[in-house]
Amino acid sequence: MGATGYPRTSRGGGRLRLTRRGRLVVTVLLLLLVAGLAAILSPASRAADPPRSAETAVVRPGDTLWSVAERHRPSGRPFAVIDEIRRLNDLDGYTVHAGQRLILPAKR
Repeated sequence: MGATGYPRTSRGGGRLRLTRRGRLVVTVLLLLLVAGLAAILSPASRAADPPRSAETAVVRPGDTLWSVAERHRPSGRPFAVIDEIRRLNDLDGYTVHAGQRLILPAKR
């Protein structure tokens, strides 16, 4: 015991020395941390769905987004389908032009 009441320690380089078991524990903890971060940060949509080509529709003369939505997704809710078509095609408004190719939402 030293004058402070604490055991004396060597005044060497101050390096921390780990046993073989300690190194194994630290390595396993680091691997678990990396695996946890990878699981949290990886997008679930890529892992769940296989890639497939998007279905498209060509706008006919006189078509509106409503008519395109009803023709290609008759069982869907038209307002939701129109919103999804606008999102997929980066449309600011509701105007479409004859000959325009639109990406359609996936069938559910």
